[in-house]
Amino acid sequence: MKFGVITFPGSNCDQDMVYVLETILKQEVVQLWHKDHDLQGADFIVLPGGFSYGDYLRSGAIANYSPIMKEVQEHAAKGGYVLGICNGFQILCESGLLPGALLHNDHQKFTCKNVYLKADNNSSMINQSVDTSEVLNIPIAHAEGRYYASPEMIKELVANDQVIYRYCDAEGNITQESNPNGSIDNIAGVRNKAGNVFGMMPHPERAADPELGNTDGLKIFQSILEAVAV
Repeated sequence: MKFGVITFPGSNCDQDMVYVLETILKQEVVQLWHKDHDLQGADFIVLPGGFSYGDYLRSGAIANYSPIMKEVQEHAAKGGYVLGICNGFQILCESGLLPGALLHNDHQKFTCKNVYLKADNNSSMINQSVDTSEVLNIPIAHAEGRYYASPEMIKELVANDQVIYRYCDAEGNITQESNPNGSIDNIAGVRNKAGNVFGMMPHPERAADPELGNTDGLKIFQSILEAVAV
């Protein structure tokens, strides 16, 4: 599996992602620039977190028009894998590659802390190896992380197992108190209907190095790698 990590002006988690994929997980990684017109043979594209274009207009809105996004959209249309983390999730929603939108947190504050989440199902490569009863401790860092979609879309997402992770408490209970940003139904991440494009607000790459004292994020990456190896 060859991963491609895109850097947009304002990305600040791109090198973290490269480090985890390349050094921790021993995967082949190519670094891609937002003006590139070539994905350099990458099988799995990652849009990292940060503040692309300074989050002007809306988070991810301008990055959607970067030249490389045309290549990403074509890659996804052919069944290629795409993952967006935090700002990357916002970009994928802006581009229409994922349903819904990310709005300002309900408390109107930037939030940077560890949260709990758990897999909603095991229907896709990003959660198929994660026990749905297991609670993961993963950091978040965002001001516009409140997932929103129409009631009809939410019903469709649930029916199709497109919700991949939800916020919960330390015991795995999905409660209003454990929701850090007001996301509908505690949704922390979703996938497209085809099952090859994923987005989530929490940062698994920030919980993937033993030096940081938390490797819960590795379980998400390992689920991806195990799915590809089958």
